[in-house]
Amino acid sequence: MPLAGVNNIKGAWRRSLRLPGNSAFTFLKTSTMPHDFGDASAPVTIAVIGCGNRGRTYASYAIAEPTQCKVVAIAEPRPMTRKLMAEAHFVDKTLVFEDYRDLLKASAETIQTVGKRLADAVLVTVQDSMHEEVTLAFAEQGYHILCEKPMSTTLEACFRMEAAVKKAGIIFGMGHVLRYSPYNKALTEVVRSGALGQLINVVHIEPVGWWHFAHSYVRGNWAREKDSAFSLMTKSCHDLDILCHWLFPGTVSRVSSFGSLQHFRKDQKPKEAGDATRCLDCPYEQDCAYSAKKVYLDPATLRQDGWPSSVLVDGIPDIENVTAALQTGPYGRCVYECDNDVCDNQVVNIEFSTGATASFTMIAHTKLQCDRQTRIHFAFGEIVGDMSSFTVTDFRTRKSTHHTPKSEGGHHGGGDLGLIRTFVEAVRTKDQSLLGTDATDALRSHIAVFASEKARLEGTVVDVVQFEKEMREKYGVEEA
Repeated sequence: MPLAGVNNIKGAWRRSLRLPGNSAFTFLKTSTMPHDFGDASAPVTIAVIGCGNRGRTYASYAIAEPTQCKVVAIAEPRPMTRKLMAEAHFVDKTLVFEDYRDLLKASAETIQTVGKRLADAVLVTVQDSMHEEVTLAFAEQGYHILCEKPMSTTLEACFRMEAAVKKAGIIFGMGHVLRYSPYNKALTEVVRSGALGQLINVVHIEPVGWWHFAHSYVRGNWAREKDSAFSLMTKSCHDLDILCHWLFPGTVSRVSSFGSLQHFRKDQKPKEAGDATRCLDCPYEQDCAYSAKKVYLDPATLRQDGWPSSVLVDGIPDIENVTAALQTGPYGRCVYECDNDVCDNQVVNIEFSTGATASFTMIAHTKLQCDRQTRIHFAFGEIVGDMSSFTVTDFRTRKSTHHTPKSEGGHHGGGDLGLIRTFVEAVRTKDQSLLGTDATDALRSHIAVFASEKARLEGTVVDVVQFEKEMREKYGVEEA
């Protein structure tokens, strides 16, 4: 990796302000928590559970806006990642934990001894299968929670999370970042205005990106359903959520879906690759679109934060440790020799209670990387957008207006920043409505995703209302 890229990563880790105190109890005595004491001028304090890419991304808001929030505690099993995160946010060493259970235990002790939690809120940015256990544990202690998407990997777990959040009466944010980008906020304003009449149809596409899909869903943590969930959930649950958001107050009534794993299979392996199972040993590597050498060592691929190479190593990636990871780790494997099983393409057809329809496509094989393409059709006009700008056409006036909302930078069109900023303000003001959603709303869009996967697997049209009723009966959950 170029030296400039490494320096950018180091800088991102280390820019922050030092927190007072040298122990958990000293910290509690010298800091003010707005949730407990109503000090609107004090930064909202946050504990980060999982310091990988998503945890660092959300936590970076504390570095950019230290008067708004502070990271005061972390839990992360990887030693160097934990060390760098603690240094970047100047977290007191007594509030740095290897396991979230240790943080939870320390919190319980301080609540019992001092009557205060260690922080106002927690960011749940661990692996998807852990979302439920972490959320339930910290909700019980009264922490406000921002949970990365998906809510969980099973519908039963999602039901339990909704119940726990409602029982605790806490602020709950869901990592449906698309809602919070300047682009989507501006587009939603036009949709909700009713200026173009009845909303009739939406066509929405998520182009994942050919090497991005290979990174995350072939070689990576989301490659096997048993380890996480099906790809419609892990990659595109926030796309179905934004469709539900646009079509509100309509609700999803019926879905059908088709999709499969078409390309990333052994029978698709180029003959020139022979018996090679790793890219660094492959005679076809230079000509392969999915060469791990190109993806993880090519400066043209890397972002300033080092992703995707940063995922391969514990700490700051460089040529030596990334090369070593490609020689022995999962990300150096041939994409045609992996044990992945999730869909690389899927379409979902949706009918809403209003009679409106929507179609969604998730496709791996694209040049665009997560830059959604959207067409929204109304009785008297249409909106056509690409995540950066959108054009509104009014059929009555025959005029088209182009909108380019100001970008705030960052990922998901600024949605990451928009979400964490809104969550912090919701915690500060104790106002769930600022987020424009809650645990029940998040559950509702997740139900649509689970129903869509059922439709794909069974080759049927699923009545979502009936599906939810059956699932609530199955898991003993009362109607929302």
